[in-house]
Amino acid sequence: MFTGLILEMGEITSVKRRSGGAILSLTAKESASGANLGDSISVNGVCLTVVSKKDNMLSFDLSDETLQSTNLGSLKTGDSVNLEPSLRPDSRIGGHFVTGHVDAAGKIRSKVNLGDMLKIEIEAPERVTKFLVEKGSVAVDGISLTVVDVLSDGFTIVIIPHTAKLTTIGFKGVGDTVNIESDILGKYVAKFLNKDADKDAGFMKTLMKSGYV
Repeated sequence: MFTGLILEMGEITSVKRRSGGAILSLTAKESASGANLGDSISVNGVCLTVVSKKDNMLSFDLSDETLQSTNLGSLKTGDSVNLEPSLRPDSRIGGHFVTGHVDAAGKIRSKVNLGDMLKIEIEAPERVTKFLVEKGSVAVDGISLTVVDVLSDGFTIVIIPHTAKLTTIGFKGVGDTVNIESDILGKYVAKFLNKDADKDAGFMKTLMKSGYV
């Protein structure tokens, strides 16, 4: 579990393809200093397990599914990625609960300067947008952000200078892909509401069949 507050950007040193996936290696001074084998670290919003550590270098196993369904599959040597270690019992929660299980890879449709701010429109499938609400939370490449507008096929966010400077969202451009994870709380609420709706519909059918309605 994560909060969407990025600790630092790491630099990809290699992506070695192999049968069934790949091994991703990167350098990250702060994240590596406190990491142990088996720890979970969010890389561009994807929860990965540390399988190797040497000095400031960390390595992770990637499955074919991860390579195909997230933007980790397009990474190359020298690219930057957002990093966040998993929550600890004494961690502050300043963003929102992020699982590291990406719902979809979206695409940046537009990026406009609003003074010092950046307004970004991201194309996203319906399986993501149906869980978004205005002023609600969304994780984009692991960054906890606030939804400004919910569109039929995407959403918009506004980036403050601090976030633009310290994360990859600041230099990504139109056409670039981003990993999207909608708020887990919204998913559970939607599931329970749909479940209750099904029950209510069934109850009404019974009443109608019995002649009470």
